[in-house]
Amino acid sequence: MTEEDIRSALDSVFDPELDEPITDLGFVRSLEVQAGVGGARVEVHLRLPTSFCSPNFAYLMASDSKDVISALPAVAQVVVELDDHHDSDVINAGLAADAGYRGTFLHEAEDSLDELRWTFRRKAHTAAMERCLTDLLRANASLVETEVGTIRLWNLPAGRNKEALLRRRAALGLPEAADATVLVNHEGHPYPPDAVPLALRRARSTRISIDGNAHFCRGLLRTRYEGSGTDQSPRPDGAEAADHHELLPLIVKEIHP
Repeated sequence: MTEEDIRSALDSVFDPELDEPITDLGFVRSLEVQAGVGGARVEVHLRLPTSFCSPNFAYLMASDSKDVISALPAVAQVVVELDDHHDSDVINAGLAADAGYRGTFLHEAEDSLDELRWTFRRKAHTAAMERCLTDLLRANASLVETEVGTIRLWNLPAGRNKEALLRRRAALGLPEAADATVLVNHEGHPYPPDAVPLALRRARSTRISIDGNAHFCRGLLRTRYEGSGTDQSPRPDGAEAADHHELLPLIVKEIHP
């Protein structure tokens, strides 16, 4: 068991709001692997862009990190701690005791984190869908918005964006067959032609909001922790130059809702 094995496992842990792996975002502050007779002991420290990041999101990422590492066959003990957060003590104690979300936050806990997970899975799917369709519109000048509702998965060029869309469809249980319609709602239902332009605008707003938050949080982390930028991976799905004028009001809205 090596640090590379642990980091590879953590690649599957996503920030639910930003829809990026915590490893790409630079949220993994440190990790240590110690060999033992019964298996390895792994200790991971996580850091977030601010001390007041949502406790729900913070707990999800820390808990998911512990789960994916614990699932590795050569690991005997896992310690995951969240540093420098206003709820670090509460979250770290809950993780150490395997208390679960409700056992960690007690009366402050919501009924379940399942709906929160599904909400952000749906947003991630919407953003991935918009990226693919916008790429297609830009590549084909003869394609008009009202026709986008007829696009099938087989019409999308192979590449990172299509792969991302297929992963997000799988997470929602949506069809992945080549003849499946691309532009659908969260239940897999397509839109009539007259509803397609509005559906695309809403999807674009969701995608820009995710991109804007991701860029903003990456910048905050670099400001908070000197040198943390070297731990962040480039973001090929980030905001484009044409979107920059739209990002600021969305980011401000996130800070001052």
